[in-house]
Amino acid sequence: MTYSDAGVNIDRATLAKQEIKRLVRETFSENVLSDIGGFGALFRAEFSSWRDPVLVSSVDGVGTKLKIAVATGIHHTVGYDLVAHCVNDILVQGARPLFFLDYIAMGKLVPETVAEIVRGLVAGCRESGCALIGGETAEMPDVYAPREYDLAGFIVGIVERGRIIDGRQIRPGDRVLGLPSLGLHTNGYSLARKLLFDVAGWTVDTFVAELGCTVGQELLKPHRNYLPPLSPLLDKGWIKGLAHLTGGGFLENIPRILPDGCAVEIHLGSWPVLPIFALLERLGQLDLMEMYRTFNMGIGLVIIADPAQSDLILDSFRARGEACYRIGQVIEGDRTVRLTPP
Repeated sequence: MTYSDAGVNIDRATLAKQEIKRLVRETFSENVLSDIGGFGALFRAEFSSWRDPVLVSSVDGVGTKLKIAVATGIHHTVGYDLVAHCVNDILVQGARPLFFLDYIAMGKLVPETVAEIVRGLVAGCRESGCALIGGETAEMPDVYAPREYDLAGFIVGIVERGRIIDGRQIRPGDRVLGLPSLGLHTNGYSLARKLLFDVAGWTVDTFVAELGCTVGQELLKPHRNYLPPLSPLLDKGWIKGLAHLTGGGFLENIPRILPDGCAVEIHLGSWPVLPIFALLERLGQLDLMEMYRTFNMGIGLVIIADPAQSDLILDSFRARGEACYRIGQVIEGDRTVRLTPP
């Protein structure tokens, strides 16, 4: 017997890695000291211009959004989503990315699919000034079905210790701002799929007038990368806290950055809620708290600042043509989120 007889094709893996090498070199800088294919990736961090640098790391995936990629045969968007998600997770502490690694596991390795995923990874890394320096592509026939795969990303970024954004200075009276999302991003897909496919009986190819596109197109809308719009503000000292609204929505993510004695009041109706959320709420007859615990509701990133600086932040976004909304305020409380009607 050979390894191929057991379902693992080394020749196919080699073909995929050759294409990966060609793609990821587009993200390399002079700090990358190794090529793709080594046992370890080498990155020379330049610390001479930093006073007290701190490395910030994170690892994440894109959840069951991968099921939509498989169903539609569109794979580059989830690669981009993965980078954006990881970039945002370190961005909320004030960090800018240095390098990224990925993990792709498939039931049957398809070089064309791997290449599409990596194209999305490369696009996200280039947008973020981040080097894609390595990863793993695994063929696991007894773990994943032939067309199924899993995807994870690992990121390392850097921030000056004195510029770390950790929420410690948040106080009652501070303002809460929101940057809009493009759709579901990468959370709530297990519930969304159940409602759209099982309850409504639609497929990825069903056109829904309320959405203005097919179900597949809606569910593959990208996870927004907030580094480009937020980068000009990171070194100004205006921001007290940032929360990335991923799994857990408003109710679970905002409390992660609140100090003791603080809560947040969110003013419903202060930003445009995307049509997909109204549709899901109706299909599942979901209550308000469930919606705001599961989904981002049209806000992907929350900013907390004192009143004067929140006005400066709003002016900065508006001057650059970026949407930003006043969505609430910090109040006295026990690190919770309260929803107030319009």
